[in-house]
Amino acid sequence: MTAGAVHRQQPYRIRFEWGLDGARTVTAGADLAVVVDVLSFGTCVSVAVERGVKVYPYGWKDTGAEDFAVHHHATLAGPRNGGGLSLSPSSLRDTPGLERVVLPSPNGSAICHELAREVPLLAAVCLRNAAATADWVLATLPEDAVIAVVAAGERWPDGGLRPAVEDLWGAGAFLAGLVAAGRDVFTPEAFSPEALTAAAAYDAAEPTLPEQLRGCSSGRELIGMGYPDDVEIAAGLDAASAVAVLRDGAFRRV
Repeated sequence: MTAGAVHRQQPYRIRFEWGLDGARTVTAGADLAVVVDVLSFGTCVSVAVERGVKVYPYGWKDTGAEDFAVHHHATLAGPRNGGGLSLSPSSLRDTPGLERVVLPSPNGSAICHELAREVPLLAAVCLRNAAATADWVLATLPEDAVIAVVAAGERWPDGGLRPAVEDLWGAGAFLAGLVAAGRDVFTPEAFSPEALTAAAAYDAAEPTLPEQLRGCSSGRELIGMGYPDDVEIAAGLDAASAVAVLRDGAFRRV
């Protein structure tokens, strides 16, 4: 086996990695990529598609975002500190008359925007819709499907990847759903050790997950910035039944 195949977690069919570089690696040959960004892109997508809003992912600080939004007859979300529609789940929940939104972010959205050109099927997952998405996978995909789960993570000030524990829990919630509900579909040998470790991390955190989310670095950061509602929305484990899948460039409810 070559080093490349090792890092792609072959021959396992259910894989887990971090960030954009990890996404590029483990999604090679995948039938489905699952991108997890709990605080906050994935939660924003979940809230939006529940309302019937289409969400277009886009790169962060890309000067073409305005033209992209105009082309798709969509509203461009701004930064959190600008007020109005932004990368804030509560703003996606409360803005009236919304039909299409371009939602840039430095992690989850940027990863989705790139993977959209590389994988046949892409889902956005958070704690709210992890179980629903796992159920959809079990009901929809063939038994030999290759599934690559990517925790988006955050960024250090120098731009390097900061693995964010909330994304580990979100990915683990989805993977634990496959492990628990799919014993007759996915054998234990189908899961990479990385994927099983993520599922185990979620199982350990699940009894006190809202408290853990409020207490982790990303949760404390958002609360300190004045967005406690966004953390509470993100902590709504299994609150959403809508599965968010990318079709024709936009996440929409399946």
